[in-house]
Amino acid sequence: MKILVTGSNGLLGQKIVKQLSKKNIDFLATSKGVNRNIDCEEANYVAMDICSEDDIEKFFHSYLPTHIIHTAAMTNVDACELNPEECKEVNVAATQKLFEAAKKIGAHFQLLSTDFIFDGKKGNYKEIDEPNPLSVYARSKVDAENILLDDDYQNHSIVRTIIVYGIGNNLSRTNIVCWAKDALGKGQEMNIIDDQFRAPTWADDLAWACIRICELNKRGIFHISGPETMSIFEIVERVATHYNLSTASLIRTDSSTLNQPAVRPPKTGFDLTKARKELGYNPKTLEETLDLL
Repeated sequence: MKILVTGSNGLLGQKIVKQLSKKNIDFLATSKGVNRNIDCEEANYVAMDICSEDDIEKFFHSYLPTHIIHTAAMTNVDACELNPEECKEVNVAATQKLFEAAKKIGAHFQLLSTDFIFDGKKGNYKEIDEPNPLSVYARSKVDAENILLDDDYQNHSIVRTIIVYGIGNNLSRTNIVCWAKDALGKGQEMNIIDDQFRAPTWADDLAWACIRICELNKRGIFHISGPETMSIFEIVERVATHYNLSTASLIRTDSSTLNQPAVRPPKTGFDLTKARKELGYNPKTLEETLDLL
């Protein structure tokens, strides 16, 4: 097994690289620009622009991966809303290029997707539930999924996940749990919404599932997230409780006060039955991970 990972400088990409290294699985880590992950040896890294067909062809045919885990994406939801063409190029057109390259060499193609493809009216979504995207970002992920789902080439998988958290090296963005821990520790005033509900996902658990799907050569859609769905306010509150930090600086608010360009689904969360049964997926609770941050 030889795995090519896109987006290896990101949090999930770093966790996948770390676990592949521990398992002694052959891999090639790729991101745009220099390697920012100090846990990834330079010998296992190449700079690859996922929007460049030439880059993709060069590295796919020189490395000849058996599996591709495609984590790279434009994920800032509001930036996607304000820059729809860039979002389409990165999330949809690049996925098409990568998928076509995978088909040419007969490789398994795994796409990372999101809970945002759903409208959030019911929550606890199963893999068979119908998407109803509310934003440019969400639509781009549905379009990327459909590239795979509508193709005759069935050697692929789709991994949908929900707000991923954890620590990494030289990350360009933080995440809700790490940000909350830092801000609470400093006593910073925090306006936190209580009308959006998510199942925060430990990046290490998600990385394990992505690799497991490759190891088992599983195909189809898998919902991979944390085991508990809670409001964003509760996430922050539970972080405070775990670290014995004051919540005096927390201000409870709702989504209408944020004036965000992109609409978010009010309640997601996943039914993990399929992942538990087919992969042996057993995600950690929020509290089980907090001492690892």
